Amino acid sequence: MLVPVSVPGQRLPGVDVLKGLACILIIWHHLAFYGPMSDVVHSRFPALTDWLYHYGRMAVQVFLVVGGFLAAGSLAPAGMALSGQAGRLIWRRYRRLLMPYLVALAVSMLVAALVRPWFDHPSVSAAPSALQTLSHILLLQDVLGQEALSAGVWYVAIDFQLFVMTVLIFSLARRMQKHFPEGSRWPAGLGIALVTVLAVLSLFVFNLEDELDMTGLYFFGAYGLGLLAFWISRAKRPGPWLLGLGVLGSLALLFDFRERLAVALGVAFGLVWLAHRFTRNRPGRWLNYGWLLGLQAVGKMAYSIFLIHFPVCLLVNALVSHFWPTQLLANGLGLFAAFGLSLLAGRALYLGVESRRTGRSKVYTASRAAS
Repeated sequence: MLVPVSVPGQRLPGVDVLKGLACILIIWHHLAFYGPMSDVVHSRFPALTDWLYHYGRMAVQVFLVVGGFLAAGSLAPAGMALSGQAGRLIWRRYRRLLMPYLVALAVSMLVAALVRPWFDHPSVSAAPSALQTLSHILLLQDVLGQEALSAGVWYVAIDFQLFVMTVLIFSLARRMQKHFPEGSRWPAGLGIALVTVLAVLSLFVFNLEDELDMTGLYFFGAYGLGLLAFWISRAKRPGPWLLGLGVLGSLALLFDFRERLAVALGVAFGLVWLAHRFTRNRPGRWLNYGWLLGLQAVGKMAYSIFLIHFPVCLLVNALVSHFWPTQLLANGLGLFAAFGLSLLAGRALYLGVESRRTGRSKVYTASRAAS
């Protein structure tokens, strides 16, 4: 049975680096996807913009796997829920997500209203209805078929669904504890088994149905890989479980090859490797390089940056398109300006809202990013 050993209350080095890299890729993916600055630049650098357009979104898999990894550490580091109060955990998660989310949503609506009269582009949403606004607040906009008011809101809703599903699984395993002899480890195994079953169903069934992509069922395969990676990294004998994880991922890829799944599997193995080095007190000097420290800083603010970058990019796109609609240099500089301003706006949202609302977790890292 896969029963993790105790977890040290320290931060896992490298996780923020992964989140920072994924966050940067998502910004550039959206800059390439939404235009019109990227449309001008595409004429000169088609290969680069096409790559960002088609493959930059793979960074979402990093957030999904890391999100599962962190959820396992905070909710059930030994496979059993640390708390039996599922409702309180879910409400606390919702509040953590909501405050910076609402601020970013308000900024998105304000920017859209500002540029709508003079910037005719598909990336500008229509004036929101009351139902549309309420559905966003409740994180139900895609389920209810409402147009998104910002590029990142779909992921916040999915992250919350995945968290709720995980809490309910472990709450069920905790309730089953009374049916086992005192001191038995089977309840912990039950929680891990249920996660594994749902992950398998997602990888082989739900993730192949495009109409389910507004639900957590579609994404639980990648999230589940992160959950399993955490427990494997803490197992007394991780070798056989790593092999099992590799077999599961390989079978899913052979069944239906998906590049996003290959990325998720690679991230899961990377997290196990990072945790292995960490538990052996060998985090690696490579984390002290300046550019990696920069990625770590971005990773800590990834949720806020992820939320606020779209309205910033929209505003810069509108201004550059209005004043320099065809100039290659101006549009190229506009892309970099949008990227830099997104980081600055994310830092402001993080310092002004998120960091004041979110306490640090004692297991590896705080569960801040919609990761």
